[in-house]
This record gives sequence, structure tokens and C-alpha cells, in this order.
Amino acid sequence: MKYLVRKGEMKQYDRNTMDVFGIPSVVLIERAALAAVEELERDGLQAGSRILVACGTGNNGADGLVMARLLYLKGHQVQILVIGNRTKATPENKKELEIVNNYGIPVFSAEDFLKKVCLEDGGGNGSKQVSGCDRYDVLVDAIFGVGLSRRIEGVYGQLIQCLNVLPGKKLAVDIPSGIDADDGSVLGVAFRADLTVTFSYEKVGMRLFPGQDFCGRIVCRSVGIDNYSFLLGTERGREPCTAAFTPEDVALIPTRKPHTNKGSYGKVLVVAGSVNMAGAAIFSARAAYLSGCGLVRILTPEENRTIIQSALPEAVLTTYHSKKPEMETVVSALQWADVIVCGPGLGTGDVAHRLVQSVLKNAAVPVIMDADALNIIADETDVLRKPHTDLIVTPHLGEMARLQGVTVSYIQDHLMETAEEFARTYNLICVLKDARTITAIPYEHTYVNLSGNNGMATGGSGDVLTGVIAGLIAQGAKPELAAPLGVYVHGLAGDEAAEIHGRYSLMAQTLLDALPKIFLRKEGMES
Repeated sequence: MKYLVRKGEMKQYDRNTMDVFGIPSVVLIERAALAAVEELERDGLQAGSRILVACGTGNNGADGLVMARLLYLKGHQVQILVIGNRTKATPENKKELEIVNNYGIPVFSAEDFLKKVCLEDGGGNGSKQVSGCDRYDVLVDAIFGVGLSRRIEGVYGQLIQCLNVLPGKKLAVDIPSGIDADDGSVLGVAFRADLTVTFSYEKVGMRLFPGQDFCGRIVCRSVGIDNYSFLLGTERGREPCTAAFTPEDVALIPTRKPHTNKGSYGKVLVVAGSVNMAGAAIFSARAAYLSGCGLVRILTPEENRTIIQSALPEAVLTTYHSKKPEMETVVSALQWADVIVCGPGLGTGDVAHRLVQSVLKNAAVPVIMDADALNIIADETDVLRKPHTDLIVTPHLGEMARLQGVTVSYIQDHLMETAEEFARTYNLICVLKDARTITAIPYEHTYVNLSGNNGMATGGSGDVLTGVIAGLIAQGAKPELAAPLGVYVHGLAGDEAAEIHGRYSLMAQTLLDALPKIFLRKEGMES
């Protein structure tokens, strides 16, 4: 697992490193600049390159000024562009500017640069053209750091637009200017980097969209701020509240012991499917089995019996009359389970409403509510407060929009905030599915999932996810681990499937086919 930090957290850790441990800010700046130069060289920087370093007047700009000096001393043709009120620059920035002036490195203003290099187009629409005056091999963005929260306008916006259209490799220092470090939004305009060298910890906004699209390849380098800077165990202690799983975390999948039987690995009940809609139930049930669950029961209408028994003979099947289910049978199935999946392909008719109500009323084990179950409760979300057990909801954007009574576009712009608020409001685990799925656990970590790909945007993918999470819980994983880990494993399976079939041809069945390869990685770690 790795931490992803938010702007307020990074500011605090930076301050702790200087105030508590006594590391001067100039040391952190020098190390950051050196790390960025090293990564630029690893990325293929040629000798004698023409390099433009655009610097603001804060400490991110100071990083850029030190970079310019280091690159100049290595024999590169360096020019420095400074934007902002120099009289209001940080002390570190003023000192580094004095040093580069002492070396005689060319420094000029943003206004002069825009007049010289970027011209307004003739169409009057504000876009930029590049003049033939200057060409650069590398353009470095050190204008704004992670603390930016206001919209970029005026000469700042013009400059960033100009840098974006100039040819040459583009490197962002810490984070591309214009990207909000907390939510990944574009604050008016943003630098579009080929490489972003960030320091100590990746920032949340770099891993959310659209922010990640502006970062290019992300490299995180240590510069002296580390976990000691959290000051855990003290009054000032604060651990980052956002994290992401990494490949070694596959080891967190529950371990299978030698002397066991199918009962040792739990029982999953899948309350899913409606008449002629058996696919979702099959996907969830098969995913639970492939994730290691010992026994899966499917509760579904009688009309689905033949297709489910043919597609998944391993599943125990309990059916009910599609018009008038016997609730005693339903309650008995609920009491049998160690974990319950409710909703995939269930429909939203009267019978589906009764089933969802029964699950929420009678379940005494963890429940994963997905798909139609979420649509059913959208008009009465207070029912989510009633269960006396662990509850996980797995909405996609449309389902969350109905649950919250807001637009999909609003949720896209407030992805993590929406998941966290929903989790806290109803005291449940919220898995908000998107290109970057967010798993919010009330008053604990929020996880940003970094596995998966856009081929997984296909019917049945979410049903597979619910089955994976259920399978992990059935084997003993706590829901607060199983939910984000299940999302990560599901994404890894998507990446594996894309390697074989390509993203265009990825389907729910190919996800299922790829799952065993992910669990084989866990077995390989144990051998």
C-alpha cells in the first residue's frame, strides 16, 4: 500500500520536517531539484539541450530555479522565465534567483516571453501560435506547486497555454500547474506534461481524472520528507487519509490453510436475477467461486433455474415464484450465508422491493448492495441506516446520482468527496465506481484504485466486482479490507484480460477467465 496525500497534508508534513527535525527548506529544495534533473536525464536528455524553465515566485519556483542552475552547470543551454510579483516571492525563491543571476543564466519575464515566442492567432479566439524565434528541447513547469486552489487566469493562463503548444519534452515539477492536488480538476488551464516528478508522496489529484491525463508518466522521488514527518503518536500526528494498493498487496488475500474444507472458506448468497435476466447472478456467483469462496447459493426466480444450472452447476440454487416469493425461503437463505450480495439483475418491480427490504431487515452478516438494489432504495436512502451489520454499496455514477439526487457531472467533479460524504452519512463502505474507483470507509482510509483500464467499461463488469468482494469476505477478510482489495484485484484481472484480448474486446467473461491468474500471484508469494 502507498499513501496518496492531499495538499493540506503535504503542507503539514513539509512544515513538520523543517520545524521538528530541523531540515532547512533550502535542503529540501536542492534535493527536489536534483531528483528532477536526474529523472530528466534518465528520460533521455541529450547533451547541450536547449531548456526553458518556467518559475513562479513560490517554493515550487525555487525548485525550478535550482534545476536551471544544475542544468546550466551540466552544459545545457538554459533560459529562465519568471512569472509573478518578485517582490512577494518567498525568501527561498529570492535567494535562488539571486544565485542564478550570479551565474549569468538568462532570466526574463512572462510578458517578454509571450511577446517573443507566442503570438495570438488571427482568428481572435485566444488560442496561441508559436513564432519561429525559439525552439526548446525541454520545457520545465515550476510555476505553481500543490497548494494552488484558485482558477488560473490572465498572463498565467496565457503562459501555460503557450507552453503547451510549444514543441519539446515537457516536465512538471511536483504537479502540473493548474491541476488541483486534492481532486484532479483543471483550474481553468493546466500544463500538459510528458513527465511529472513529484516528491515524497504522490498527490491525490495526480491519480484522479482529468488530473492524471496532464501528468504523463509519474515518478515519485524521496527528498527528505517521509513517514517520520507524520509525527504519529504526538498531538500533531496525522497519517494521510488516502491510500492505494500496489502489486505486493496481493499478499493480503486470505491465505488457504492445509487442513480445511469448503466450509472453511465461507458461504456467499447471491440475491440476484429476474425473469430472463440470469447473467448478472451468474457473473457474481462465478466471481465469488473464482475468488476462493467455499460455497455459493443463488436466490433467483424459478424461470432462471435451467440456464443457471447449465452455466454454473457448482452453485447451490434456491428459487422462488417470480410473482409471489415465499419469504420464509428467503429468510432461511439469508440465515445460511456468511456474506450476502443483493441486487445484480434483480429488477425494480414489487418482488425486487420485497427482497431488498427483507435483506436489509434480516441480514446478520455483511451485505454488498449493488445495481438494482441501489435503484430501489434511491427514494428512501434512510433504510441504509437500519442494518445492524457491515454494509457495502457499489454504485456507478448513475446510481450514485440517483441516490444523492444530483447530476452525474457533479459527481464526476466531486468523486472522492461524494464517496466519503455518503460513507460517513450512512456509516457504510462506499465503493464509487468510475475510471478511478473510490472506496471510502467512514473515519478510516479512502482508497483510490490504480488498477484496471477502460476496457472494463462493459456490461457485467460490476457484477464480477461484487462477487470478488463477497468471496474475500467469505474467507475471513474484514469488509474494510475486502472492499478496496476486491476493487484492486478486479482491476488487475481487467489488466490481465486486456493483455490477452485487448481493451475493445474485453467482456465480463474475460474478466472471470483472468481472475485465476491474479490469485496465482498470491500462491506464488507463499511458495
